[in-house]
Amino acid sequence: MIRHKLVIVSLLSLIALASCSTDKQQNIQPNIILIMSDDMGYSDIGCYGGVINTPVLDGLAENGLRFTQFYNTSRCCPTRASLITGLYQHQAGIGHMMNDRGSDAYRGDLSKNAVTIAEVLKQAGYATYMSGKWHVTPYKPSEANQSKHNWPLQRGFDKFFGTINGAGSFYDPNSLARGNEFIAPSEDFYYTDAISDNAVKFIEEHNTDKPFFMYLPYTAAHWPMHAKPEDIAKYKGKFDEGWGALRQTKYEQMVAMGLIKPEWKLSEKDGIPDWEDAERKSWYSSLMEVYAAMVDCMDQGIGKVMTSLDKKGIKEKTLIFFLQDNGGCAEEYGFVDTIAPHYNDINPDEKKPMEKGEFQTDMVPRYTRDGRPVLVGKGLTPGTDDTYLGYGKPWANASNTPFRTYKHWVHEGGIATPLIVHWPSGISAKNEFRHQPGHLIDIMATCIDVAGGDYPKTFNGNTITPLEGISLTPAFENQDLEDRAIFWEHEGNKAVRLGKYKLVSKWKKDSEYNWELYDLESDRSEINDLIQKMPEKATELETLWKGWAKKAGVLTWSEKQPIG
Repeated sequence: MIRHKLVIVSLLSLIALASCSTDKQQNIQPNIILIMSDDMGYSDIGCYGGVINTPVLDGLAENGLRFTQFYNTSRCCPTRASLITGLYQHQAGIGHMMNDRGSDAYRGDLSKNAVTIAEVLKQAGYATYMSGKWHVTPYKPSEANQSKHNWPLQRGFDKFFGTINGAGSFYDPNSLARGNEFIAPSEDFYYTDAISDNAVKFIEEHNTDKPFFMYLPYTAAHWPMHAKPEDIAKYKGKFDEGWGALRQTKYEQMVAMGLIKPEWKLSEKDGIPDWEDAERKSWYSSLMEVYAAMVDCMDQGIGKVMTSLDKKGIKEKTLIFFLQDNGGCAEEYGFVDTIAPHYNDINPDEKKPMEKGEFQTDMVPRYTRDGRPVLVGKGLTPGTDDTYLGYGKPWANASNTPFRTYKHWVHEGGIATPLIVHWPSGISAKNEFRHQPGHLIDIMATCIDVAGGDYPKTFNGNTITPLEGISLTPAFENQDLEDRAIFWEHEGNKAVRLGKYKLVSKWKKDSEYNWELYDLESDRSEINDLIQKMPEKATELETLWKGWAKKAGVLTWSEKQPIG
């Protein structure tokens, strides 16, 4: 009798263990949603130390994982090319921006020797949807018959809503399209809401007999500073103590939550004046209020997407990633001394409303839909459709707390991104950090891993560049990832990381490298340059970087010649 009871208990234990095994262990294909924000700093959202209200993202982190050392490429379109192909951006044809610099690595158009996540997962049985910013193929509004060979539907997506170009008004964005056709915005249009609402529509219309992959790249919080009045009102006066106080508050929160180490000092102010000495304080505060409102609205929209998953009963079996395309943006767009129309040839007394159904072609609209000229200038109240402004270097410096530099550069402030991973039925851990270094190139490999897909050697008759990334799934269970070097180059700014050491250079005219060396384990703020103390390590890393640059087709920024 005792033996029988033991057998029964053992069987029950096995059944219980089986029921607790993850979807990955059972080879169940999850739905996958890849969410990316635009021009945001490492510490903007709440769960990474920020003060902006982001309860949805915070909730995903609380019930999932936060990667502390994940990286992007430091710029919009190179990041997108790398993210959706699992290659470095040069290998995907977008070594810089959307202009052809005369080599395959710099065509400014997504390479046919690369495949997208959508193309690979479609072969694995997935439905594929996209809502948001594309920005991996040229947009030429002057061409009546613009080529659409690299639009989303031609690169593996079943449904697409969003913009082809990289930036534009949130009320009247240029290159707005559905499927393969340009469209005009609806009345009361706000782009962040439209991205969220179309994502919800795709989920609601999805046939649950097959899994889906959704790419959800928002344009928040890229300039211009455009936000709805009700969202701006939440942040009125919240930043009146200035950028220095914000940086200190965030730094202390990040240390307290264990996101950063106390020995990582707060980086330098980078020539930014103390708040007490700043001019136009109320105007600067208003810029940050609108920026926060844009992020808040995005978080609300992600909440709508989560609700739609709940309603279909598929949230638990959906793998969700959230990350950012580069660090905070120091481009002070529209910061001219006099408030005036953006275009010098506009007569403010003229009224030129757009026709109903006419789609926008200008990145900066000349007029609002009802005919008011679009303005720039210091002191201009941001937020509305007749303004076009950035939020400024001082706030970008605060967004990147505690790191150095910004979008464009490859010090940590330009390339460090949050990565939230939420997958209740596939990851048992909750509210934990993962410190394993990772890069955008790893997202494709991870999606293939969990979906049971195959990365092709050829596709549509083209030879495909071998995958660069590695799957992050071992890190989901807090196992080490394989040792490998990670590389960067953008506009002559260069870096390589191997283990805890990072060699990095900020490009300067008439100066080839200007290398700096940092131990990121003790000094991720990149304050104590070790280049003089460890020349052998610097030489080792420089040799690795040069080998990668030659393989990837990187051009020297000054001469535009291949590196030998």
